[in-house]
Formats: sequence, C-alpha cells, structure tokens
Amino acid sequence: MSTQSTPGIDDAGTTDHPSRSDGFVRGISGVIGGPLGDHATALNRPAGGERRFWTAVRIVLALVCLTLALHWVQKSPCQNGAWQNNVQYTRFCYTDVLALYYAEGLNEGKVPYRDHPVEYPVLTGYFMGALGLPVHAIGEGDPSINQGQWFYNLNALVLGALAVATVGVILALRRRRPWDAALFALAPALVLTATVNWDLLAIGLAAFGLLAWARKRPAAAGVLLGLAGAAKLWPLFLLGPILILALRADRIRAALIAIGTAIAAVVLVNLPAARAYPENWDRFFELNTTRPIDWGTLWYIGRYLDGKVGNDPANLGPFEWLNANIPTLNTISYALFGLACLGVAVLALRAPRRPRLAQLAFLVVAAFLIFSKVWSQQFVLWLLPLVVLARPKWGAFLAWQIAEVCYFVAFYGELLGAATSRPVFPEGVFVLASTLRLVTVVVLCVFVVKEILHPEQDAVRATYPDDPDGGVLDGAPDAPWIERWRRKETSEPHREPVAAT
Repeated sequence: MSTQSTPGIDDAGTTDHPSRSDGFVRGISGVIGGPLGDHATALNRPAGGERRFWTAVRIVLALVCLTLALHWVQKSPCQNGAWQNNVQYTRFCYTDVLALYYAEGLNEGKVPYRDHPVEYPVLTGYFMGALGLPVHAIGEGDPSINQGQWFYNLNALVLGALAVATVGVILALRRRRPWDAALFALAPALVLTATVNWDLLAIGLAAFGLLAWARKRPAAAGVLLGLAGAAKLWPLFLLGPILILALRADRIRAALIAIGTAIAAVVLVNLPAARAYPENWDRFFELNTTRPIDWGTLWYIGRYLDGKVGNDPANLGPFEWLNANIPTLNTISYALFGLACLGVAVLALRAPRRPRLAQLAFLVVAAFLIFSKVWSQQFVLWLLPLVVLARPKWGAFLAWQIAEVCYFVAFYGELLGAATSRPVFPEGVFVLASTLRLVTVVVLCVFVVKEILHPEQDAVRATYPDDPDGGVLDGAPDAPWIERWRRKETSEPHREPVAAT
C-alpha cells in the first residue's frame, strides 16, 4: 500500500520546505540548482538522526540578527544627532527615537506625562522614560558622553531584542514551517524601519499575546494584547477576530476572558497618567482627532487627484474638502474601517471552513491602514508578523516589500524636498509609490480572502490539520447554530418565479 506525501513536507511529515511547496521559491531555486535536496534536509532531521549545528531555526534567528545589524549600520550616520545639511534625509537615516529624545525633553530629565505631553499611548511614553531618564542621569555625571546616541543605541538594543523575540514566537507557532519566519527575518522593511519609532515594542508584546492564545492561555493573551494596545492601539483590533472565531466555534468564554483581561490591562496602565496628568495624557487622542490627511494615505492620493481634476480654489475637490473638515474625515475613515471589520466578520461566519486567526487579524489591521488618514513609514512593521502567519508565500510578499522600498525612497525624497523647498521628485512619483504600496496591500488582502473561501489553497492548512494559532479554537467543531444555518442554506429548495396572471 503506497502513500502520497504532501509536496514540500519531509518524509517525517514535520517540516515544510519552501523550495518544494512554494511555487515562487521553487522557480527561483532553479538558479542555484533546484529544490532542497536530501543532504540539505538533514538540517531538520529528528533526534537520533544526523545532527548539525545550523538547523532551520538557528539559521532564521541568525538571519534576523544580520538584518538588524544592517539596519543599525543604515541608521549609523544619524546616531550622533549632528544632523547637518539634511543628512537625516539624504542618508535615509531619520529616526524618531533620536529626535524625540530632545523634543520630548528627556535630555532635560523631564518625566513623560508629568512634565511634558507625549504624542504616543502611555506604554510607549513609559518606555521612552524608562530608557531616557537613566541616560540623562548618566550624562549629567559624565558630560563627555553623547546622550542622544546612547539613548538611540539602548533603544536599538531593546527593540532589536523584541524583533528577535518576535521571530522566536513565529518559529514557536510554526514548528513544522520554520522557514516561514525567514519572511520576517529578511524583510527589507525591517532593514529600513526597525527603529524609526517604537513600533517593535507593541509588535513584540502582541506576538507573545498570540502565542499565549495559541497555548490556550486566554487570560495571559488578553493581558499581553492589552499591554501591546497600551503601546500602540492596533493590537487591540486582534480581539475582534478572536471574538468572532470563538462565536463560530462556541468557545465564547475563552474569548471573553481574553477581552476582559485586555481591557483591564489597558485601564491599569493608562490610569496613573490619566488621573494625575489628564491634559498631557490626552495629547495622543487630541493629536489623532485634529490631525489632517497625512502623506502616503488613500486620502493623500485622493487630494493629488483633486488637484489634477480642477484648480479652482473656490471649488474644493472632495478629498481637499475633507482635509479642511477633519471631523467629517474622521467619521468617514472610522466608518469605512468599521464596514471593513463587519465584512471580515461576515466572511468569518460564512466561510466554508472556519478561518485561521492570523488570516482575520491580518485583514483587520490591513483595513485599518488602508482607510486611515495616517500611514507612517514604519507602520509596515505592523503587518509583517501577521502576513507571515496568515499567508507565508514569497511571491506576493516580495512584491509588497519592493513597493514598500519604493515608497521609502520616495518618502525621503518628499521629506528632503520639504526641508529644502526644492522638490527631489515630481509629486506624481511619490503618489505613484504610495499607490503601489496601497495596491500591494490590497492584493495581499484579496489573496487571503481567496484562501479563506478556498481553504485547500492555504499553505498553512497543507501542513497543519486546522489552526496552529487557534488555541482553544484549534480542531474545535463549529457551533451547532452554524451547522443548522449551513444545512438550512444548502437544503433551501429552488423556487421558480410565478408568472403573473
């Protein structure tokens, strides 16, 4: 009796090899001699077989360390803080981490929220103070040190550790697919934006939250996602997919525990600053409420098109009008995101098979970015771990990353042009780069939706029986009401229209 093995899975049925299972990688591998062979698969041989130091896990961890080292080198021209002749733009090395050490008064020993309003959620502000105030104290005792450079490098070290930890989480969630984590480890966006801001703090906490959920610890998952949401708001959006999937699987108690502990974590972290310094704490919310259309967004592209359609100052185009009427812009942006979330919920309930958590999480966060009025360069990092877990295929991923690199270059050209009042590129170049970034994210969303509707095309399901990130949802049957709903839909008799008499 013969058995047919799944392409890309080794004989032990434990490890996926992209050079066999991923069409794009299989095609590219022809340049270096073809798909992975038997000698190379020794990297993943089980205990008792031939052992090598360079296992897949160690290679991926080494790759992310190399990527972060390259990022540090790329940012090195800006580390001393002496940004003369717009070096921060001409060398593509600007970072908020260094700039805000001075702008937020950390170099003067100011305590975030107490002495100075902070434009970020509270955990990011606490993090800035926890690293910045000791550097200031050391600098007071030793004036010879460059405080800004020390602060940046200390942040780079901690944020880099969180990036490595995120890769470790992906590896833990994908033990049968360790090479998936290489998508994150080798991402050009990680090279370019890892320490532009403090986004890796939220990403690392959110990754551990997903791991806790996968390990069937909903309370711990809620706390970690709540802490991540107290650093950047987007991780709180992951609670929506958890809730809707738990509803479909009749595991609502676990979802409510996660949501409850997440809310408690957010409240407890925010409460000290909100009660003691309400005006300074409210700066983040005030800024997001009053902020106009930002560079590179869907709305920015619309404003550019407004200018091409008509130049009558008395007759503003729709996007230009929204930029002048920010409350309406906020309402439309939030409404579109809400409708997208509703669509994801309907998709989750009506899909032929319950979607995986990572698929819905990616769709929700991507929808937020697509419709948001702000899409900063480093926000690409939010999607990196989610797309790796949702759709670990190299072709579309690399197309998206190429678009992000193009946007990165065009964005710095825009910054330099604004600083010197001499455009580096025509405005249309930046708009084109913004459009390519937007389109590639939308295409990734379409692919994820397609694989939800056709689960046999899902690469992760080809390796795992259900959802390795699902925790209590993994392997659970659908709720009885879902089954009844499906039977009713499939058994509904077809009725011919009655002719009028």
